[in-house]
Parts: sequence; C-alpha cells; structure tokens
Amino acid sequence: MKIDVFTLFPEWFEWFAAQRHVANVLASGSRLELVNPRDHTPLSGRQVDDTPFGGGAGMVLRVDVLDAALRARYGIDPVQLRERRRVIALAPGGRMLDDELVDELAAEPELTLLCGRYEGFDERIVEHFAGDVISIGRYVLSGGELAAMVLCDAVLRKLPGALGHADSAAEESFSAALGGDPEYPHYTRPAEYRGWRVPEVLLSGHHEQIAAWRRERSRERGAGEDRGPAAS
Repeated sequence: MKIDVFTLFPEWFEWFAAQRHVANVLASGSRLELVNPRDHTPLSGRQVDDTPFGGGAGMVLRVDVLDAALRARYGIDPVQLRERRRVIALAPGGRMLDDELVDELAAEPELTLLCGRYEGFDERIVEHFAGDVISIGRYVLSGGELAAMVLCDAVLRKLPGALGHADSAAEESFSAALGGDPEYPHYTRPAEYRGWRVPEVLLSGHHEQIAAWRRERSRERGAGEDRGPAAS
C-alpha cells in the first residue's frame, strides 16, 4: 500500500512511522510519504491560508495551494486524480471511521490523505479534489494530522506482517469475526490477585467452551454500548 499524507507538519509523523507495526509494514514494501503544501504554494512567504469570505474567526486552507501541491506530487489535474486513487479529506463532518470502512480502505492500493488546519478547507477542495471526507469522531481537533495517524494506524495494522501474530487483527472490537461487537475481556497471570480470580472457563483448556464464553461476553458488551471508535 502507498499512502501520501498532505500536511503542514510532516515532522509529526516521524514518531508514528517508528511504531513497530508501522515500521513492519513499511519494511515489507508499503510506503508512507509526507507532502508539505508550503513547499508548493504559489504564494509568497510560504502562505497556505487566508481569511474566510463572509467574515468570521480563523483562517482557511486555500484551494489554489492544495491544487498546486497535488499537481506537483502527481503531475495531473487534481480533479482527475480522484479517478486514479482514493483521495480523502479529514474533517469532523465526514463519514465516521469504523471497522467496515477501515477494511474498505485497507483493500486500496493507494491513499491520499488531506489534513485540514485552522478553520479547515476551502470547500472547493472537498468538492473537487477529494473523493471522500472521513471523520474519526464528532469532535474538533486543531488539525487533521492526528486523524490521519488514527486512520493510518487502523489501516496499516490490517496489512500482512504488521502484527506479530497473523490472527491478532482477526478478532478485534467491531470486526466481522465478532459480528461488529466489542472485543471480549482478556486476562493473564496471575490467575488470582487480591481475591479477583480469572473466569474458570479460561483455565479449563476447553477451546470450544472458551470460544463460546468469549463470544457471549462480546455480545453482552455490544448490547450495552454505543458502538464507536475503539482503542486496542
């Protein structure tokens, strides 16, 4: 997989790329590359934003700046780009990122992520350059960089070689294997601590009973929660 992230703060992603599962995927041939629109702006002083028409607080990322940055990266009109690869604008009002969407994105050979900043994008960027608008939650961040890392983390860990065990990503919260329910509880040693004992079924060695217990716990959690983003 090839992922390009358009961001005003490419250095932020150095930490992210160093995480083991991300490094594993990159070592296997996938690519995560950063493009700074400031490096391609047609404006003086590396300017990338301007005040909004109609008034109001804050600044807005300019459409001509993103046009220039996308052209410089791909060599074509950005309007045509979304016919060739998945171009995603990260914004609070977009489609909510969930496990189904992550699976969909993980099947793509190439992704382009556009990180908003300040008051967000000139709407013409969203309308004409992006094929999708994706949100990681109904709240506002200072920019799209953290959202881009969340999306990349969720997608890259689905790829072969990312995790230490091939089955690690199979039964996770909201996965198809669990019918979209949250993951079941986990326990490890010691088997008893301060009088809190691990459920006996997990110590039994009966794999079918353990699988049934886990599935039931998963269903219970699904019935009792509003399904949203999960941290593993």
